Amino acid sequence: MSRRTGWTLAVLAVAAALVVGLLAQLRHHPTASPVPGVAAGQDLTVLREGAALPACAADAPGAGPAALRQVSVECAADGEPVHVAGMFAGRPAVINLWAYWCGPCRDELPALAEYQRRAGPGVTVVTVHQDDNEAAALALLAELGVRLPTLQDPRRQIAAALRVPNVMPATVVLAADGSVARILPQPFATPEAIATAVEEAL
Repeated sequence: MSRRTGWTLAVLAVAAALVVGLLAQLRHHPTASPVPGVAAGQDLTVLREGAALPACAADAPGAGPAALRQVSVECAADGEPVHVAGMFAGRPAVINLWAYWCGPCRDELPALAEYQRRAGPGVTVVTVHQDDNEAAALALLAELGVRLPTLQDPRRQIAAALRVPNVMPATVVLAADGSVARILPQPFATPEAIATAVEEAL
């Protein structure tokens, strides 16, 4: 084996070790909650009461976006399963995909809540938490005072069904007929920016 080959193998070994270490760090990162006062295994019932989220009303079971009709996930408000498509039947919708450890998501959630307040019942705004640490999500929503219907979807079933890139935050705008009007893999800082993006999509 030549000296050049030996150096190449050594460099590749170091690079492989660095990649393995980075992947391990990324895999364990979401388990460390930045939300104060949240302990592993904390009672979800207490956290749900504190978050005071609205119910995930599926007004039209069997209707709504065809891509979501086979998707059922947990409603963060009460832990009950909900057929997702029925939540988005008959009116435009904004679906926001996030996780508790995502800094831009944290900044965006209050803007989404204010957008919903201004838009009124003509638009459905739903957030989708894409991490299995539901306790941290509930604690963060309570801390921020964000009270939007929230789905707990750690397996990213909704994102997969709607073909959303694996980035967070990401927002999906649905037309009233359930079709995907636009996928926006970006954060929004203000309710005005959200309103503009939704208007342009529809």
